[in-house]
Amino acid sequence: MKKKTAEQPLGVKEIARRANVAIATVDRVIHNRPGVSPKTKSKIEAIIRELNYQPNILARRLASRHVLRLATVLPKVSSRETDFWTLPVAGIQKAEEEIKQFGVKVEPFYFDLNDRKSFGKVTRQLLKNPVDGILLAPSFIEESITFIRSCKELNIPYVFINSDIPHQESLCYIGPDLFRSGYQAGQLIHYCTPRNAKVLVLNISHEIEDHHHLLRKEEGLRAYFQDTKRPIVKKNVRQTDQASVEKELSKALQQHADVLAIFVTNSRVAAVSRYLEKKGIDKDILLIGYDFTKENVSRLDQGHIDFLICQQPQEQGYRGIMALYQHLVMKVPVEKTHFMPIDIITKENHAFYIQP
Repeated sequence: MKKKTAEQPLGVKEIARRANVAIATVDRVIHNRPGVSPKTKSKIEAIIRELNYQPNILARRLASRHVLRLATVLPKVSSRETDFWTLPVAGIQKAEEEIKQFGVKVEPFYFDLNDRKSFGKVTRQLLKNPVDGILLAPSFIEESITFIRSCKELNIPYVFINSDIPHQESLCYIGPDLFRSGYQAGQLIHYCTPRNAKVLVLNISHEIEDHHHLLRKEEGLRAYFQDTKRPIVKKNVRQTDQASVEKELSKALQQHADVLAIFVTNSRVAAVSRYLEKKGIDKDILLIGYDFTKENVSRLDQGHIDFLICQQPQEQGYRGIMALYQHLVMKVPVEKTHFMPIDIITKENHAFYIQP
């Protein structure tokens, strides 16, 4: 009988022999399936570590011919208001291109960011034919919690991107540290305006209370100034078209004529810049907002926006899909929270800001 050399790989049969169990038992442990006692599982895992056994998962995926279905649940792109979501979609498509050869398919589902009922409609449609994993932008908290409760019942792992819902057992969260990005905005305002200059916080969204990512940014800004007497006022704008933004902003500036800085908590900062330019006060008021959208960058380049805070949304989409792939196919641990860098974009450096 030929003797096994150190160079020859040690496989499932050897693990089963050393653990004195059936090969099927080892296979259950490797693929994290139930039916193995904790004691036996611990013993097998110790042997796997000792032998440094690496299962050829990709070869098995190709041989099985089973298509792994992932779904994305994101806001639909709206060029009329903001094209922010084109960037995560680009990252998702990049990830799919890399892993489709291993039998992975990504199916997109889109909801209207201005209509909470549309979220329930698309998620109910998705659950009629459950998938293997989900990438979710949880824009509506109550509806998202209802949806992920169903995902848990069906044992479907899900990943949050762009914003998180605390105390929910997602596979992971990939996106900005919302609080710290607001804190960063406070620091920029502190450096660029007089110490007693009034700050206007603008939340522009149909569903402000539900869009907790806007409120967390505001909390971060206020935290930066908590030990100073910096006056901060807030205006919630619940209609997102240009005319409504201008109407509400006009009211706010009439009431607070001494505002010298405006912090817009999302990507709709371009709408604010258009109004300030029209009134001829865009050079008098520091304007900070979010996201590397085409219009925002154009307004930044023209000098109508001072700073954009960007957090690599394309990379968020890419990493979200790859996290599901690593968990479902590679069977490796996934980092629970991955905060994206807080990038400060200006007129001078935007041409060199390359999305990963």
